[in-house]
Amino acid sequence: MAGSASGLDTSDMPSASPDSDPVGVESPPLTESAALSVAAVARRLGVAPATLRTWDRRYGLGPSEHAAGAHRRYGPADLARLEVMRRLTRQGVGPAEAARVALAEVDGSPHAQPQWITSAAAAPAASAAVRGLARAAMALDVPAATEIITQTLAVRGVTWTWEQLVVPVLVGVGKRWELTGEGVEVEHVLSECVAGVFRSSFAAAGPGRNPRPVLLASAEEEDHSLPLHALAAALAERQVATRMLGPRLPSAALADAVRRSGPCAVFVWSQLPATGSTAQLDALPVQRPASLLVAGGPGWHGVLPPGAVQAHDLTDAVVRIVSASGA
Repeated sequence: MAGSASGLDTSDMPSASPDSDPVGVESPPLTESAALSVAAVARRLGVAPATLRTWDRRYGLGPSEHAAGAHRRYGPADLARLEVMRRLTRQGVGPAEAARVALAEVDGSPHAQPQWITSAAAAPAASAAVRGLARAAMALDVPAATEIITQTLAVRGVTWTWEQLVVPVLVGVGKRWELTGEGVEVEHVLSECVAGVFRSSFAAAGPGRNPRPVLLASAEEEDHSLPLHALAAALAERQVATRMLGPRLPSAALADAVRRSGPCAVFVWSQLPATGSTAQLDALPVQRPASLLVAGGPGWHGVLPPGAVQAHDLTDAVVRIVSASGA
């Protein structure tokens, strides 16, 4: 479970856009005894040296290796922190929050991770609906939780319901689990309620206007799929039909689905770094006309294939896919 992400501060971002990162030979792993200069790390990460110096000065993400009479150099742990920092800032996480997470993740501190498709940081203080949903989830009261989500969806729509109601409660449940080790059953019940309501929502929307389908899938070995249901429901509101391929979809199976259906867009979700290697996206076939490939979630790391884009939040994903759908 994850915490909230702050806004995007472009002053600390690399000068090149994420989609224009050079694609070359993969850098060899950094061994325990190796250390890299600022220029070498900049090339390895695809950022400007000035960006690394800014991250060092403002957030303490600098090189720790130092020998008398020589420039400081980046060791393996330093590089690991910077890789987390770069991944999160590319996903739209503010640099200060990204740096906090990078330091915590590599150094082993128990801090929550930012979560894709969330505006929880900007959400108002717990509303009556949030408190009610939290109470219902804690009591494992499926009818009450379902009713709250359904009523909110009818009044506010999918995006508001996801960002301002569901995500804050999921984040709270996740924090409780981090502190106490309890609440897994609460998360499972709440997730099932949310998925059920969203499935009913897009099933009731009827056929979409898009002549080519939109495929939604989780990455290989990725069990989390709840954001796929939120996206499907949000697209259904805009009369864009989707085909849900679900969690833990092998890349070969996704490639077959692309060949057989000729989609206008393909959305792949990765929640955890262990599931988010962009290499699995390289095998997707090139279609004519082209399909838009959208990577969503905080787990992705590596360089996206040419033409692929990373969605920063639910609204971003919806806008990109609606545009590609021709609906």
